[in-house]
Amino acid sequence: MIQKLRRKFILINMALVTLVLLIVFGALYFSSYQRMRGESFDSMRRITGRNAQMPPPKFEIGDHSPKNPAQIMPVFCVLLDDSGEIQTITRDNVEVSDEVVADAVKRVKEAGKDIGTLSGLGLRYLRADTSEGPKIAFADLSNERSAMASLLLTSLLVGFAGLAAFFLISLFLAGWALRPVEQAWTRQRQFVADASHELKTPLTVILANTEILVSHKTDPIEQQMKWVEYIRAEADRMKKLVEDMLFLAKSDAARAPLQRIPVNFSDTVWNCLLPFEPVAFEQGVELDSEIEPGILLSGDEGQLKQLVMILLDNACKYAGENGTVKVTAGRLADKVRLSVHNTGAPIPQEDLDHLFERFFRVDKARARDQGGFGLGLAIAKSIVDGHRGKLAVESNEEKGTTFTVTLPFK
Repeated sequence: MIQKLRRKFILINMALVTLVLLIVFGALYFSSYQRMRGESFDSMRRITGRNAQMPPPKFEIGDHSPKNPAQIMPVFCVLLDDSGEIQTITRDNVEVSDEVVADAVKRVKEAGKDIGTLSGLGLRYLRADTSEGPKIAFADLSNERSAMASLLLTSLLVGFAGLAAFFLISLFLAGWALRPVEQAWTRQRQFVADASHELKTPLTVILANTEILVSHKTDPIEQQMKWVEYIRAEADRMKKLVEDMLFLAKSDAARAPLQRIPVNFSDTVWNCLLPFEPVAFEQGVELDSEIEPGILLSGDEGQLKQLVMILLDNACKYAGENGTVKVTAGRLADKVRLSVHNTGAPIPQEDLDHLFERFFRVDKARARDQGGFGLGLAIAKSIVDGHRGKLAVESNEEKGTTFTVTLPFK
């Protein structure tokens, strides 16, 4: 799909550029032809209006004053008598034999038109009646044709060079412009694959336990309660996964309305800490806090609470045996800063860039035992982005792991 889109992008660009170049060079070619045609007619009108005894204009060598192109164009004029025979021939900047002149006059008579071209002789003619008698002026087309051929060749070379250059530019632009689409498409495919994999496990467990229940139809429910509990646990797990996926899907589609109301962020953090005290105690983790009172900000209280719970849950899981989790919240200039620090094994540096990706888990082997799907931090990132804030993480052997959230007051 991406390759087809890239090819279509390049094809459309090249078609548009080709059309523009054709219009530009076509207009240039046509205007040049009209200009040179007009100059040749000006030269022929000038020579037909001049008396045969008048000398042609002369130019001195070294005279750099502007010249009228019509004054230096090779033309000649034939004066005819009443019977149509050649009387005199006037030449300007051209040498032409009497035989060629006679042939040209004959062809003009046969054509029966006042203006036209003699392709075989390479001449353009103009027939006019003057006080001296009928005259036929001829202009040489060789210079005009040479100039037009040179212009056409130059246009083709410039056009092909321009198309080749723009083709390379289009390749770069196609890659640059479609990179976000390609990344989104790749993430979507990976998301669908990961979601299918995560849903497959609870569904398999539910079906297996259901088969056991079906195979013991006559047994009382008390004897089969173990299998029922397994089914309920997996159903709850699947429900949580679907809810997380729906939250992210709504966030991506910008359909999750953010209810911005004044929130006491200090109380929100405290309300999240209290339920985790017994959890931390059971896991042998020391829970510490340093929360500045009276922090008010504008946001969605439910989402902010979910954000703190995600970070606390993640910290308690990976604090390690006899570890420590510390939550700090306070004002920082015109922003609110929340940090959740935990001891334990550090996150590998190569995994830090992928930590907020969906279904990404550093410890894949222990992920299911700890009840995680790899969506928690992705949801946390989505909540922070929705509040126009920033979420960062630092992790090393000496200091442990710290997630830092920075939120604006409004």
